Amino acid sequence: MSFDEFTMRFATEEQCREYLYQLRFPKGFVCPKCGQDGKYWQVGDTLYECGKCGHQTSVIAGTIFQDTRKPMKTWFTAIWWITTMKSGASAMGLQRVLALKSYTTAWTWLHKIRTAMVNPKRLRLEGTVEVDETYIGGEMEGKRGRGSENKALVAVALEIKEGRNQLGRVRMHMVSDASVKSLCGFIKDNVQTGSTVITDGWKGYNQLSDYGFNHVIHPKFDDSESDDETLSHVHLVVSLLKRWLLGTHQGAVREDHLQAYLDEYVFRFNRRKAYNRGLLFYRLLESAMHTPPSTQDEFLGHESCITLVK
Repeated sequence: MSFDEFTMRFATEEQCREYLYQLRFPKGFVCPKCGQDGKYWQVGDTLYECGKCGHQTSVIAGTIFQDTRKPMKTWFTAIWWITTMKSGASAMGLQRVLALKSYTTAWTWLHKIRTAMVNPKRLRLEGTVEVDETYIGGEMEGKRGRGSENKALVAVALEIKEGRNQLGRVRMHMVSDASVKSLCGFIKDNVQTGSTVITDGWKGYNQLSDYGFNHVIHPKFDDSESDDETLSHVHLVVSLLKRWLLGTHQGAVREDHLQAYLDEYVFRFNRRKAYNRGLLFYRLLESAMHTPPSTQDEFLGHESCITLVK
């Protein structure tokens, strides 16, 4: 739907809450405490009381919207704007669109919505998958390569469409180090067993065959060959990621929030060819209704910051 259709469809708070009810209880009311379905009654405008145990709940309890003081219509507008911004969304942009007085509120909302961008039931990558790691952080003197310090290490897995040499879905996750435990663990969590996994010759991938993967190694033939030539597809995605972080988020992110930015990038990359933006809005809102709540204090816990490579 267009933005005009969106504003007409969700013009009132009642329309928004009815839509959320359908997303949360697609087969009818189910008590989140006792599991009773069917019998309930409504208390006021926002509460539902179970006819069996008497537990009262709202349609947003246990979701990212829990305890919000803002109208759901405002939240809907935020999610619509985020899903229609192909290049990514910034807190300053969201603050401007929603006319929020506080930048911190806009920033917190973005992080809450990012938590809903990871579907816990998503399918693993399969077929042919390129895997490598990259450091997110500024260049500095001292130790380099896989032993670099003061940078965040991110593992990246990318599907390659066989026969067409096209990029498929991607997965990204921060890892503590480049050990067998960290890298093979990332691959086991994100790639279907039996898939062909292509890596460079790093020893951290040595046990992939033991875990049921068809491991193909593309080592460098000499020092003159760049990383981009060794695993060109996955390094293209890494380059796009760093460009996105620099452009949309001004080149600096807090280390404890980096995974949230990676999740947003993965969400957008895997839906880059989606024509129906209204469907993206629906999918993200649906996921938000099944994502546990989080608080501003949880997001504002630390001050460490990574400066990105320019």
